[in-house]
Amino acid sequence: MVMGRRAGVETASVPVTAFVITGLAAQLANSIASIPFRGTWIGGSSRLENVGIAVTREVVRSFIGYAMSLPTPEFRSLEIVINDLCRVALSPLLRPLDVVLSDVEIGGVPALSCRPGGGEPRGQILYLHGGGYIGTSPAMYLMFTGWLAHETQCEVLIPDYRLAPEFPFPASLVDASAVYEGLLAAGHSPDRLFVAGDSGGGGLVNALILDARAEHLPAPAGLLLFSPEVSLTLDEPSITANASMDVLPWNIPVQPYLHGVDSDDRRHSVLDANLSRFPPTFVAYGEDEMFRDAIREFVDRLKKSKIETVVVEEPHMFHVFPILMPWAQASRRVYKAAQEFVTAQLSRATTAASEVHSIEG
Repeated sequence: MVMGRRAGVETASVPVTAFVITGLAAQLANSIASIPFRGTWIGGSSRLENVGIAVTREVVRSFIGYAMSLPTPEFRSLEIVINDLCRVALSPLLRPLDVVLSDVEIGGVPALSCRPGGGEPRGQILYLHGGGYIGTSPAMYLMFTGWLAHETQCEVLIPDYRLAPEFPFPASLVDASAVYEGLLAAGHSPDRLFVAGDSGGGGLVNALILDARAEHLPAPAGLLLFSPEVSLTLDEPSITANASMDVLPWNIPVQPYLHGVDSDDRRHSVLDANLSRFPPTFVAYGEDEMFRDAIREFVDRLKKSKIETVVVEEPHMFHVFPILMPWAQASRRVYKAAQEFVTAQLSRATTAASEVHSIEG
């Protein structure tokens, strides 16, 4: 279920939606046409990869800027169209990955399951999708989550949690907590359960670990964070210094989600939070993204808290590049590192289980 199809969520009429799509097409065409005059194709990679990076940056930046300018009903209608296109267009591309898609419900929350074919999964990855707490859907992440399922041989579960402004904080956190608790109640072992997310979804992962409602629950085997939004105060130097190089808009919207809650609340701005409860954590991000400084500080605090941490900072890369550019060499390095992180934690769980079995025997 995409947000626009939830009960009580207002959407635009068909004619208005058609005008919205036409306007988006014109916006993207203008953005692509301007690339040769911006010099953004010059970079540290091969000429072909530099062009691909430049096109991706300009297209995504233009798309986000256009979408953020729309009234909420029109935004939701556009989201429905993109969601349905992703379900149709991306599903065939997953066949080489040998994953099985299904719609499920966990803890009362609808979700999309990407399950590796050919046997039982080695574990589960609860994936909280990005979108700044206000947009996107599980279907838009099919390629990335399909890859996660294929490479890790884990079942990836992407909940369709509620989004702002219709459902502001803490609705998304309540849904994430319900799914996590539902997975544990279903008998999934916490030492084979990972929680992952990108951008706002990465911030939601941190909020889940820090939320008082989760204190009685066992910690997962590990966290995988891709360009996590670890601070909503947005006062770090990289917010302005990297604005011209990132895909995010310079005026990142946070108030529709916060809805009057302080931006420095430690559940979604974790730089001053107690991180001692965090499990082993994998963090990947780009040197050129606006959240860079906050993520660096977050990583530093994890290490000071003696949390096992694996960090990948890719030079010349922008926000959530592994999701937007699966073909890039930088993205492939992130995929390999993430797969190795999951495998290491699962191997540790297998060793621990064997030792327990040996003692009991």
